[in-house]
Amino acid sequence: MSAVGTIKQPVAAERSGARPERDRLAFLKLLTLAAAVGLAVAAYLALGYAGPDALQGNVQRVFYFHVAAFSAASVAFFMGVVGGIAYLRNRAVRWDTLALAGIEVGFALSLVTLFTGMVWARPIWNTWWTWDPRLTSAAIMCLTYAAYLMLRSAIENPDKRRSFASVYGIFAFATVIFTYMITRIRPDTIHPTVIGSSPQNAQGGFAMTSTMTTALAVGSIVWCCLIAPALVWWRIRLENLIERAAAMRAALES
Repeated sequence: MSAVGTIKQPVAAERSGARPERDRLAFLKLLTLAAAVGLAVAAYLALGYAGPDALQGNVQRVFYFHVAAFSAASVAFFMGVVGGIAYLRNRAVRWDTLALAGIEVGFALSLVTLFTGMVWARPIWNTWWTWDPRLTSAAIMCLTYAAYLMLRSAIENPDKRRSFASVYGIFAFATVIFTYMITRIRPDTIHPTVIGSSPQNAQGGFAMTSTMTTALAVGSIVWCCLIAPALVWWRIRLENLIERAAAMRAALES
């Protein structure tokens, strides 16, 4: 079969599925719009509606973004677990694409978590960084997922790359659970716990008022249910376009 004939088949298949693809794109755009509106609402609640903390002042508002970003990162990393397990079961490439997209988005959101935490820590703890158990576990989590991306780029064989990455992504989620639990199992951490009682050595804790609770709840819902899924979906579309372009390039070269 000629290269032109090879290309015509995927083009015809693409045309036959054009309608569902347009519908999915329309829904994704709607989800993205909802995420943008939700982010604006969450920002208003965090920066305007919720009152300033009595002790920390306005710097406490960083926590609304800090907590929401970590929650959204956890959701994205969990998508990586789902994609990894599904790929190992049926070897469908789309599940590996989901795992890759979830972990890339989760990694970006975890960096947002670290940076917003540093912005809060500077005026409260008088330092940008300290090797507190919570901060150390968060840094380890980020490095673990950075290693996942390095692992994928180091393996040339597609099947081996997807298999190794799936297993790695599943076990890497343990760092997310540990980061979440560390303030509840280590009494010596100085990091406050926003939901629940803080450790006895916590520095910078604050009492949640009703407006603070509303701002935190809405922000977390928006980031977890709208922003993270929208980002993952866009990343999946990008990866599909990359794979399609690679297939067409290979067909032309054959």
